[in-house]
Order: sequence, then structure tokens, then C-alpha cells
Amino acid sequence: MASPTSTSNDLSGKFALDLRDMGSLKQSARAGSPEALKTASTQFEAMFVNMMLKSMREATPQEGMLDSQQSKTFQTMLDQQTSQNIAKKGVGLADMLVRQLSKQGDAQALAIGGDAGDKASGANGGSFAGMASLMDAKLQRAIAAAGGNAAATATATSAAATSSGASKGSQAPHVRSFQDKLASHAEEASKATGIPAKFMLGQAALESGWGKREIKARDGSSSNNLFGIKATADWKGKVVEATTTEYVNGKAQTKVERFRAYDSYADSFKDYAKLITSNPRYEKVLASAGDAASFAQGLQKAGYATDPNYANKLTSIIKRSLAG
Repeated sequence: MASPTSTSNDLSGKFALDLRDMGSLKQSARAGSPEALKTASTQFEAMFVNMMLKSMREATPQEGMLDSQQSKTFQTMLDQQTSQNIAKKGVGLADMLVRQLSKQGDAQALAIGGDAGDKASGANGGSFAGMASLMDAKLQRAIAAAGGNAAATATATSAAATSSGASKGSQAPHVRSFQDKLASHAEEASKATGIPAKFMLGQAALESGWGKREIKARDGSSSNNLFGIKATADWKGKVVEATTTEYVNGKAQTKVERFRAYDSYADSFKDYAKLITSNPRYEKVLASAGDAASFAQGLQKAGYATDPNYANKLTSIIKRSLAG
């Protein structure tokens, strides 16, 4: 991938779709220069096209005699290279993002991975679905030229465009209230971590029961601890004790644990951001912050929670309940 200051958008040298390059993509977008923004936008376009190809493959029966795990691996590699080649020529998405983000001065929308399309459209009053429709004709021509199935890809485009989460109008009142109340704190934490604000809001919702099961002190006062972070030996701040459920060998057990307490919700988000970025066990979580399911699974594998269904619950909240 080109560096933030490079003017080259040649993607043929390496796969922009590799999650190991996500950090460079974020850094490039945040650099703010026109060259960096163009590079990041083009990289995102390659990722978008690859997502369409992947959806097409998953919708196609693969039960032939020659199908195997090895053939699927090579097919994935071919799709990645095809996406790179299409993005080099452009289907219109990168140019659209450059125009919109340059106008709004919000290049960070590209730096948050899987929600980039939602954030870019939200900041400019449009919609991801509308953006997909505008580029549909160009995308079909580009896929056709590359030997792909344009019709299937167009269908996948529409499906992906409508699967990015609930709309504001369709949200339950308590969900909308929770998101509106904490959105600004989540955005600040997103700037510090690179994790989409929506992902952190989802985790706060899961841990606190949408704010209805906040950890409280014995006198009933709130700890403002939205992420269930425990007070370990190195914690020097305020502490509250509360009953919690922990899973040991897959079995739920009730325990009394010490949790961190904060003066405000803002402090809770700040401490969460500090924990995630400073603890080596969460390095892979940060690297996978471009996708809701990968982010949730990374947290569970890193031992953030003992609930064996934690990742599935968090993914469901992010994708189905929260507005993009």
C-alpha cells in the first residue's frame, strides 16, 4: 500500500483487502492530504468490490467434482486480484468518496473499516444504498470486463447496501435514546482507537443492558462503568463491588467482583479506549476493527468476557439494532 504522502494509487503490488494492511489504510485516510485521501478511497473501493464478489460466490452452489478447499482458496485469491484490477480502473466509488469527504473534511469516515460507507453517507445526507445505485452501471461494466457475473454482483451490491444496520426510524425508543446519549463519547473514543463508534456503542449496550443494568454501588449510585471493566490490582481509581455472572468451563456462576467506577460516561469510554490500545492482548482486536463479527470474535478470543456467546450477541447488536 502506498504511504500517506505517496501520490501513487497502483494497487497491483499487494492486496488492499488484507486485514494486516487495515492500519495503513486508516493512517492514510487520517493524513488528510488529497493524495492520501485518494489512495485510501481507492483501497476502500477495492475492498468494496471484493465484498461484492464474495457475496456472489457464496450465493453460487459449489458442489462440483472439482470443488475443494484448495480450489476455493485459489478462487479467493483470483477474486482479490480481480478486485484490485477493477479498483485501479475505478467504478466511481473512490471518486465519489474523495469528493464527499474532501467537501466535508471528514476523511476519518474512511478510517473505520466496515462502516466507512455508512459514515461517509451519513455525514453528507445520503445513503450507502444510494451510493451503490449510482455506481451500479459502472460496476456492472467493470465486472463484465473482468470476466465476472455482473448481474449477480449488482444483486449482491443491493443486498450489502441494505444490511448495514437499523435505520433511526426503525429503532426501539430505548435503543435510539441510548445511542443518542452516548454517541459523542463513542466518537471521541473512536478517534483514539480507530474502532468504529458503533462497535463500542454495541459493546456498551451489551455490557449494561442498554443502560438498564448498570453496575451500581451499594448505595444505589451508578459506577458509570459501561464496559464491565474490573478493578485489577493496578487500578488506582474508585471501586464498586457488584454481583456478576462468570462462565467457568461453560457453566454460569454468580460471583461478587470489584469493578472500576468513573465520574462520568465520558470517563468510562476514555478508560475503555486506553485499555484496548495499551493492553497487548487486544492487538488483534484493533487489527480486526474493520468488521463487526471479527471485532466481536477478537474480543472473545482475547478473553474480554467469559460468556461463550459473547461474540454472537455483540455482533447481533451492532448489525441489527444500532443505526449506521
